[in-house]
Amino acid sequence: MFFRSAATVIFTALGFPAAALCVGDNYLNQLSVEQHARLDAAVAEIPFSQGLIWDAHKDGHDVKIVGTMHIYDPRLDALYAKLSDDVVNADLILVEASPEDQAALQQLMSTDPGQLFLTEGPTLPELLGDESWELLSTAAADRNIPSFMIAKMQPWYASIVLAIPSCAMDDMIAGKLGLDHMIMGAATEANIPIQSLEDFQTMFSIFQSEPLEEQLDILRMSLMMPDVQQQVFVGMLDRYFAEDIGTLWQMSRIAMDDLPDMDTETATQLFDETQEAMLDDRNRNWIPVITQAAAENDNIVIAAGAAHLIGENGILSLLQNEGWTITRDD
Repeated sequence: MFFRSAATVIFTALGFPAAALCVGDNYLNQLSVEQHARLDAAVAEIPFSQGLIWDAHKDGHDVKIVGTMHIYDPRLDALYAKLSDDVVNADLILVEASPEDQAALQQLMSTDPGQLFLTEGPTLPELLGDESWELLSTAAADRNIPSFMIAKMQPWYASIVLAIPSCAMDDMIAGKLGLDHMIMGAATEANIPIQSLEDFQTMFSIFQSEPLEEQLDILRMSLMMPDVQQQVFVGMLDRYFAEDIGTLWQMSRIAMDDLPDMDTETATQLFDETQEAMLDDRNRNWIPVITQAAAENDNIVIAAGAAHLIGENGILSLLQNEGWTITRDD
């Protein structure tokens, strides 16, 4: 049961956003005039910053591109309704991780726990120091994760766990998941093939290639004060359903100002490096997969975390650079 939950955590946290059923104060309402100005200026420079559903067309081939939220919210039902015909009539569904690959990951973790846990040497309380460990253990307790378990997690995996808001954990563990899973469920019922955009071990390779100290820095970057973290999740959810993904992403960047144990310059550098590894590099690697799939199928649906769509290195811009015509589906 634990490894099924662990696999779910990985695949729900890696996309963006990861907020669901979180209510309260919105982080955007807490920003200063200067921070709002920074936010607006940054968003204005982002290609394809608005919109969740897009159409791409080239040489008689059609691709529907959907920016997903990986954790469930009731408002996703109406969003999926706009896509249902496209899903059940597609020739192929492309997702970050197919059901088969998710099962393979679960099997790997059950046979090799060292993929996720520190099996030798110091644990996180010793590696992080008192202040950061206290924040981490509190965040873990809010998610019903015992301190002895979070203490043994590899730093990258602990970071992923923190990407799931505590208000969404119960639904996630119960298997009530987001838009990508809704799409995969409907496709499975309709016997539509589902293919992963990348090998299921890609994420392990990215994280485990980082030196331990950098993993620890990324973990510290995840350690906002609980009230600030809740406000950020509320803001993410609000902007996702407003289809304002550029603001959602830049808000996350500005939130680095509120990290208790890291200076803004260091946090910004880590944010940039994480974006390159987790979004930009993967997006570039997905384009040949999409191109090959489009050559073999007339109608494709791509479902990926919403942050993968936006920016110069987002899949929409990259496809446009390859000669695809991109239009927003309102």
